[in-house]
Amino acid sequence: MAVFEYKGRDTSGALISGDLEGTSPDAVASHLLSSGITPINIQEKKEERNILKELGQIFKNRKPPSLGEMIMFSRQMYTLLRTGIPVNQAIGGILGSIRNEYFAEVLKAIQKDLESGQELSVALKQYPRIFPPLFVAMIGVGENTGRLDEAFLQISRYMEYDKETRQRIKSALRYPMFVLIAIAVAVTVINIWVIPAFAKIFATASVELPLATRVLMATSDFFVHYWGFMLGVLIMGVASFRYWLRTKPGRYVWDRFKLRLPLVGDIIQRAILGRFARSFAMSVGAGVPLTQALSVVARAVDNQFISVKVKEIRNAVERGGTLTKAATETRMFSPLVIQMLSVGEETGAVDEMMEEVAGFYEREVDYDVKNLSSTIEPVLITIIGVMVLIMALGIFLPMWDMSSVMK
Repeated sequence: MAVFEYKGRDTSGALISGDLEGTSPDAVASHLLSSGITPINIQEKKEERNILKELGQIFKNRKPPSLGEMIMFSRQMYTLLRTGIPVNQAIGGILGSIRNEYFAEVLKAIQKDLESGQELSVALKQYPRIFPPLFVAMIGVGENTGRLDEAFLQISRYMEYDKETRQRIKSALRYPMFVLIAIAVAVTVINIWVIPAFAKIFATASVELPLATRVLMATSDFFVHYWGFMLGVLIMGVASFRYWLRTKPGRYVWDRFKLRLPLVGDIIQRAILGRFARSFAMSVGAGVPLTQALSVVARAVDNQFISVKVKEIRNAVERGGTLTKAATETRMFSPLVIQMLSVGEETGAVDEMMEEVAGFYEREVDYDVKNLSSTIEPVLITIIGVMVLIMALGIFLPMWDMSSVMK
């Protein structure tokens, strides 16, 4: 709200001036009249510009809270609400333990919205960077059913499952990523410093260089003379790729490509489907209508390709089709999952069956992640072996030829 300067007279006719927050001059005038003050002049207060303060706001950390911070927030809200503390006071009690400045600012703004009479779900919806659609939908259901504390508990459990799955996948991919980065650094160092030193020796010898050596020397010359150009292309490529990912078509293509990656694509797909099943079960179990639950979950799966598939399921259900048939047509789920979904639809226990589906996918992901390192290691060893063979042939074959000429 803006700050307005006002001048007025009280009931005794004395001149009064001051500052007052309000949405408009009319709102300020109404507030003054209700307080027994007759306004004479009301104008918006113009704040003096502070360049240093504005620059500080620009460079201020606006990073959203981490998944761990959101889990802690949800757990704290569940504990406080369960004891009967009002929502506004519960948020105020949590503010002291929030370390993320941006998150703390948002919670203070939500407090003000609640004081003005807004519902919590409406206030949360204004900050989609922090509170995703699934979070807002669950809070809305909790408010309508009078079980807001249970809604926060379900959200915290869902985010804990999600965090564990992400951590397992990251830990499995950490080793191969480290090896690939080490290989890239080694290739760069060898091409810029090692091979040029051998090239000077080979240039003084009157021997014909083998093909492997000529390829290595040509590659090294390219690295030495065009490293600046390569670095510029790399930076431009990364920047262009990140910009492309922000576009809707780019995000869709990239998310579909990730699901088709060898070795890890299938694991990523099952992890996302497990997230879909758990969030869908939580929404339906909380009483969210089926089509609305599908709409919310489509924005919560964090994969544009699968999000489109979920929207196709929703559209088919809206046209009168069954959930099982719509899920079958997407070709995303295994026959076992389709059978479980069919049983759930027939018995009216879709949420329970989807919980089972989520557990099924999570167990599969856990098993595959544990075996991922043993699957990737032979591939990495083969890549390293081929590189060492090429380097050995390219460097040592000419040296053997030189030794034979000297003899």
